[in-house]
Amino acid sequence: MLASTALQLANKPLLDVASYAVAVISPDEARREAAINALGECQGVQIREFISYPPGIENVSRMLGTNFDVVIVDLDSDPEYAIDLVESISTQGHATVIVYSAHADPDLLVRCMRAGSREFLITPFEPGEMAEALVRASLLRTVATAPKKAGGKLLVFLSAKGGSGVTTLACNYAVSLAQESRKGTLLIDLNLPLGDAAINLGIKSQYSVSNALQNASRLDAHFLSGLLVEHDSGLFVLSAPTELEPIQIADDAIDKLLAVAREGFDYVVVDAGSRLDLQHTNLFDESATLFLVTQIGIPELRNSNRLISRLTSDVGPKLEIVINRFDPHSMDIDETHLTKALTRAADWKIPNNYAAVRRMQNTATPLTEEDTQISRAIQSMTRSLCGKPPVPEKKEKKSHFSLFG
Repeated sequence: MLASTALQLANKPLLDVASYAVAVISPDEARREAAINALGECQGVQIREFISYPPGIENVSRMLGTNFDVVIVDLDSDPEYAIDLVESISTQGHATVIVYSAHADPDLLVRCMRAGSREFLITPFEPGEMAEALVRASLLRTVATAPKKAGGKLLVFLSAKGGSGVTTLACNYAVSLAQESRKGTLLIDLNLPLGDAAINLGIKSQYSVSNALQNASRLDAHFLSGLLVEHDSGLFVLSAPTELEPIQIADDAIDKLLAVAREGFDYVVVDAGSRLDLQHTNLFDESATLFLVTQIGIPELRNSNRLISRLTSDVGPKLEIVINRFDPHSMDIDETHLTKALTRAADWKIPNNYAAVRRMQNTATPLTEEDTQISRAIQSMTRSLCGKPPVPEKKEKKSHFSLFG
């Protein structure tokens, strides 16, 4: 299974790359030597240096054959030709490509990614940087060559109204699911253009979901794996863009992303925010489980009622209603009226715990790291999916105070 393999690879860097055959291509002796010296940190790696680019792109296959696991390409000698070279090597699929440059040029980085490069390193190399890149390369090769399997479960979080806490729930549900299931779990942030999943989890990524959607025609397991970041919990994340940018999303691009993700992971969790415009995609088909997140308030319940009516059908997703920030002691609407407003009883109630959520947002520490009512409620949701019993409720301590001592 792909994500489990990822964890094993990350824990055994030297074992995974010791037998790797690596080609270093650079017409510049100093830049070539810099890459080779950086590779010297990787014990047992077999290195072959090429003192020039192939004389023509058509000669790439003859020059490299199928002899290398990783090809490291110097961009600075001839960036345009180097990018063509990267694309040719990547298209053949025999090796993972790493590029390096002295210039941190965002446009160049994106062009290299689109051509098929899986790492963009900046010189001078930091200690251990090349070794870490090779470990990630070993993961990419494992993911890319893993056999396809039946689609993983698709779990979509949708908000009945902005501000209902859907991102907080989606992130912590995904972390809990990765921990409880011990299976490959991916979180995709489609709450565009201002998705906050990465901030909630305290992770940074060079790439985002926009890179996947804008390159849907060449999206496969290998390409997708290069866009992901791994959280400390073992959860993999495809984040939203860090910059506010206009993104044209085609339904077929989203469907392609979901299909590739489900081939590689047992569970695919999607933060869809309030994106009702995505209802014509496979996020809303019968293979998905849709968690409709709402709160106890007239606007939220009104929206929920309308959405439940629209989403309840024989050909739609399995629908589960989640009441967030639930506080039975301060309810203006009683249980009977709540059920009537929703047309059915809620499946899950997440307790209100402002302090715990604020700590999570300020420290990027998942709620599951603390034993609270809210963390136990989320764990019960994921344990139910995994076929485990719910987390037992903690009994309130009884006072033994007596007037008579």
